[in-house]
Amino acid sequence: MSRRVVRQSKFRHVFGQPVKADQMYEDIRVSKVTWDSSFCAVNPKFVAIIVESGGGGAFIVLPLAKTGRVDKNHPLVTGHTAPVLDIDWCPHNDNVIASASEDTTVMVWQIPDYVPVRNVTEPVVTLEGHSKRVGIISWHPTARNVLLSAGKGGPLGHPPQGRVGSVGWWHPPRRSSAGCDNLVILWNVGTGEMLLVLEDMHTDLIYNVGWNRNGSLLVTTCKDKKVRVIDPRKQQVVAEKAKPHDGARPIRAIFMADGKIFTTGFSKMSERQLGLWD
Repeated sequence: MSRRVVRQSKFRHVFGQPVKADQMYEDIRVSKVTWDSSFCAVNPKFVAIIVESGGGGAFIVLPLAKTGRVDKNHPLVTGHTAPVLDIDWCPHNDNVIASASEDTTVMVWQIPDYVPVRNVTEPVVTLEGHSKRVGIISWHPTARNVLLSAGKGGPLGHPPQGRVGSVGWWHPPRRSSAGCDNLVILWNVGTGEMLLVLEDMHTDLIYNVGWNRNGSLLVTTCKDKKVRVIDPRKQQVVAEKAKPHDGARPIRAIFMADGKIFTTGFSKMSERQLGLWD
């Protein structure tokens, strides 16, 4: 006679209380693309959410105060020819947001304070340098002119270039992005030029990238089950931890304010684990 063993959970009988309608955003067709992303980003002015869109990728931008049911015809930010995988607000300018897409490009957008009457289709700059989809972007926390991107596959056969649009008071922020070619590129968003390429550091798909507090170091997690600390100026790995979590599911890592690294992952039994590393 076989017995079915049910793994005990502390949260098995915990039930959440939904917030009131005037405190939430309703009727948003959140993207169903299979990618490990939060699909949203928020700053003191706006919340942005990656949504389903026919014929390309798009995301919606809503003022924080505009809660309730969202009009199905609300203008979108469109321009990518494939699904959007990641979005991130600029920490130095609440009206600037970047997006990464399966179409191998990163686009930077300027969002007006008013709600536009039609879709926003013209990015301030388009960055082209990856040969496959770009899944991670992250603004530099202190510098105003660097962008990071990463992907899987080799770099394109020509030097990465950007197409810069026109905007009256644009101050170029710095940003980074990570794609699916195991390649991390740092860009000068103002000129659309590549600052440096971090290659031959990851043997497989990059899961996430994070800056430390002053932007002098990067922490990355990879499908090869390693956490790496990278000095982008020296273009070298300065610390590495193999298998911080034994499970096969993706690992994520961030820098804490004191310089320690916090990781999330899973055990071999698929139990969620948290780790703090010096």
